[in-house]
This record gives sequence, C-alpha cells and structure tokens, in this order.
Amino acid sequence: MSSKPKVWTAGMLVIGDEILSGRTHDKNIAQVASWLQVQGIRLTEARVVADDMTAIGEAVTALADRYDYVFTTGGIGPTHDDITVDAIAKALGVPVVIHPDARAILYAYYKDRPGGLTEARLRMARVPEGADLIPNRMSGAPGIRLGKLFIMAGVPHITAGMLDALTGTLEGGAVLLNETVGCWVAESEVADVLREVEKAHEDCMIGSYPFFRDGRVGANFVIRSTSPEVLASAVDTLCEALGEEGYDFTPGGI
Repeated sequence: MSSKPKVWTAGMLVIGDEILSGRTHDKNIAQVASWLQVQGIRLTEARVVADDMTAIGEAVTALADRYDYVFTTGGIGPTHDDITVDAIAKALGVPVVIHPDARAILYAYYKDRPGGLTEARLRMARVPEGADLIPNRMSGAPGIRLGKLFIMAGVPHITAGMLDALTGTLEGGAVLLNETVGCWVAESEVADVLREVEKAHEDCMIGSYPFFRDGRVGANFVIRSTSPEVLASAVDTLCEALGEEGYDFTPGGI
C-alpha cells in the first residue's frame, strides 16, 4: 500500500516596524505564496514582527521547527535598524561574518558610485556564518540562504528577483492546481453543498470568498487539488449541485 506523497510546507516572516505601523503595505506574502505554489510548496503560515531582536529570533526558530522552509523579508539593508541578520545569527547560535563573495559583489556595484563601498554599505555583506548567497540583480546586495532558511530583502521588486534566482532550486511536491466557480448566492446558503463536494473528493480543498457587487451578494468558490482529475471532478460536481439548486453560477469566477 503506497503512502501519500509528501506535502512540502513553508513558513514566512515579514519583518519591519513600517509594516506594523501601517506606513508600508506588505506585498511580499502574496508573491512569495504564489511563487511557492509553482515550486510545489505550500505557504502554511505567515507572521509579521517588529524590528526587534528577540521577536525575530523567536519567530524564526518557531517557524523552522514547524516547516520545511522558512522565508523572511525585510531588515537586511545598510541602516542601524536592519537587524535581521544579527537576530537570526543569535537565534541559531552562530557569529555574524562578512561573506567574501558578498563583499566583492558590493565593491563592484558601488565602485563607480559616490562614496564607493562605505561601512554602511558593507553591512549588506554580513551573514550568519555558514550561509550562502541569493543573487540580486536589482541592487547588488545579495540575499542569504542558510539551510532551510531564506533571508530576503523587503522591497517587493527586489524580493521578486531573489525568488526568480531561487526558482527550481528547492525540493517540492506536486503543484497545487486551482479552479474557480462563481455564484450569485450567499455562501451560508451553500455551505453544506461545499462541505459535501469537498468530502467526496480526496486531496481537494474548497475555499469560499464572498463579495458584494451592484447590490447583489455572491461568492467565488476556489477548488484546489494537486490532481488534475480530482480537480476536474470536483468542479463538475460543484457546478452540477449548484445547478440542481437553481443558482446562477459561472465557471471561472465572477
């Protein structure tokens, strides 16, 4: 009897006082989650913490104990409040060192810019001892990879570039596929239908997302599965059930 394939999971930590104050709106959770799905990895938990040594260390440790991979964004820049590297190194019990390749990258990037490679800019070459680098084609300063831990910039377009550099390098499972069925109905009216369709299809999850539009109430039902066959069957079953109940539904979502 064969066992079920492993489901690879990830936790994410968003770091920064500016996120918690509302000054900056986080965009990285969505793009990391989308990228991970393509790699066959599910983002299972995301946390947001302040620029605080203890909070960062405790959160990283907790996520690393629970998930196959951990991604952090924010706090690896050149300023005094960029303490992510220090906090993670302390939590792991390793020293912070200047990575020679990171120093060389930064030197080449800044050599023709005003000031050159200053002490502040050199801070971006600091890594927990034993770490490798994640390439950054946008601004020179690399991200950091240490085992299952990936430490990335907080600026969304730089984060995207680092994710692109990691594409295909992580071990994952089957890609989680999805289809959407939209329906002009209050989700409470079809809660039992959704539950029964999901129950009848192993390796299937259905999420319900209500909306209000033009004075009408509706919901989009997102069906997810790693199996194309199971997904297609679940979509067909849900549409059939909604049709039998007389609801106005639209495959593809509303």
